[in-house]
Amino acid sequence: MNQGPQPDDAIGRSAMTKAMWRILPLILLAYMVAYIDRVNVSFASLQMNDDLKFSATIYGLGGGLFFLGYALFEVPSSLMLARFRAPQWIARIMITWGLLAAGMMFVRTPLQFYLMRFLLGVAEAGFFPSVIYYFAGWFPMVCRGRAVSRIYVASSLAAIVMGAISSGLLGLDGMAGLRGWQWLFLVQGVPGVLLGLILLRFLPDAPVTAPWLADGEKEWIRRELARDAALIGAPVRHNLLAAFANPRVLLLGSLGFLGNGAGNGLLLSAPAVLIAGAGLDTMRVGSLVSLGGGLGVVCIFIAGWNSDRSGDRLRDAFVLTVVIAAALLLLGAASTPTLAVVGFLLFSATFSRPECSSYPRGPTCYPSASSPSGALPSIRYGRSAPFSRPMPGV
Repeated sequence: MNQGPQPDDAIGRSAMTKAMWRILPLILLAYMVAYIDRVNVSFASLQMNDDLKFSATIYGLGGGLFFLGYALFEVPSSLMLARFRAPQWIARIMITWGLLAAGMMFVRTPLQFYLMRFLLGVAEAGFFPSVIYYFAGWFPMVCRGRAVSRIYVASSLAAIVMGAISSGLLGLDGMAGLRGWQWLFLVQGVPGVLLGLILLRFLPDAPVTAPWLADGEKEWIRRELARDAALIGAPVRHNLLAAFANPRVLLLGSLGFLGNGAGNGLLLSAPAVLIAGAGLDTMRVGSLVSLGGGLGVVCIFIAGWNSDRSGDRLRDAFVLTVVIAAALLLLGAASTPTLAVVGFLLFSATFSRPECSSYPRGPTCYPSASSPSGALPSIRYGRSAPFSRPMPGV
């Protein structure tokens, strides 16, 4: 399989190496912060729900409203890339969600909780499509799948960080007159704002404006991207309504709906589930979440390596999906704390890995003429899943 520039293309290898090292770390950090701000409410709820008298219904609805806002505004947010430079829009998304994530510390009523979670989803909507759009101006198709797959490790790295610091932040309860859950939202929300400002300063618009690329490297990227555009051909008009009648769209959308609904439902209540099912305290729960993130990092590299080796990405994604289902069943039916811990760690190691393994082949699941219109409905369908699913264990 062709994974990048040919061995004799020294200029191409140099250009892609520089781009990988200059761009991916910033995007990886941004994705980590986004993931933490999305699910840190799971740790905050251990204190917040008691303080604010939130029932399981209130918390479940508020937790899911994030994904409703995300799904509804993902496309409109992405379309703004036609009016703004990609780094500007990505930075705007980060600054907005960072302010809202920190602003969660001021929530007092269910209505405020619902509104803030919904707005957080609206703010973050379009982040991942914007990153893919930005990558399309930097990485030729032979390198793009590898670049995108690198940032999928962010969710596992975020779990390591979140698990390591969240219990300590909850332990700041009473400092400066703030509750522990308020400190958690504040400390974990501010980095989004700071990182957004850093992106505005250091994320280049395009290869032609990057001072760290030589002229020959800029020309190589321009030539390769032009070659990709010629292979793709002229844009084709699509009928989004007709796409919903495509069996592949319905199948992939249903898989995303079920997988996202079950997986994100657990992520938003994992600390409560582990406390109830395994009898762990907050500190040990944090350590377990970090351990699960570490296993996820290992698994994502193994899954990517095996997928590249075999070339059968859909088969690998299917196997990982079966493992995730088994982990959820084990966690739900666990009769002992050990089984609950094993089920959670198995889930943490494999959740989101199927999407990473199958990403480079994803567009081939649709006929070429309907690829964009097919992908869009299935993605939005899957994104909305956690809103319709109850949060377990809360």
